[in-house]
Amino acid sequence: MKITELKKHIRDIPNFPQEGIIFKDISTLLQNKDAFKKSIDALARKFKKERIEYIVGVEARGFIFGSALAYKLGAGFVPVRKKGKLPYKTQSVTYQLEYGSDTLEIHEDALKPGARVLIVDDLLATGGTVKAVVDLIKAQGVQIVGVAFLVELQFLKGKDKLKDFPIYSVIQY
Repeated sequence: MKITELKKHIRDIPNFPQEGIIFKDISTLLQNKDAFKKSIDALARKFKKERIEYIVGVEARGFIFGSALAYKLGAGFVPVRKKGKLPYKTQSVTYQLEYGSDTLEIHEDALKPGARVLIVDDLLATGGTVKAVVDLIKAQGVQIVGVAFLVELQFLKGKDKLKDFPIYSVIQY
């Protein structure tokens, strides 16, 4: 299966979560073992020489791709979760959404200063969530090697918020 064929495994859901939005449903890609494997292999190929020590996965679908990629690259996996979901002492960041605000947290001891970190999420849209994650983990003194996504919605210009880091997406719309 070629990377260009992965798009056929992503289902469009019109008017979700609100009128006028076309939601890119990746659950159909995850159900297909070959498409899922091809996705993880493409991400791993891009970063295999980067000596990644930790993959930081963004709740919730970033956990799926991040943990599989961490396994493939021999790296640790660190979850970034919504407020109140982590059991130990945390650092947090609050950021603006199109319709309000949200807070993300990470364990305060999750990353070692100077560590080489790759941030992974399923989809890059406006970039607000991932920019918040960047701000959150930079406070731990790490080296962000890159930010990776399965899907990028280029027309929303999320890359503009992440100009200081290499961005990689397997599929672009």
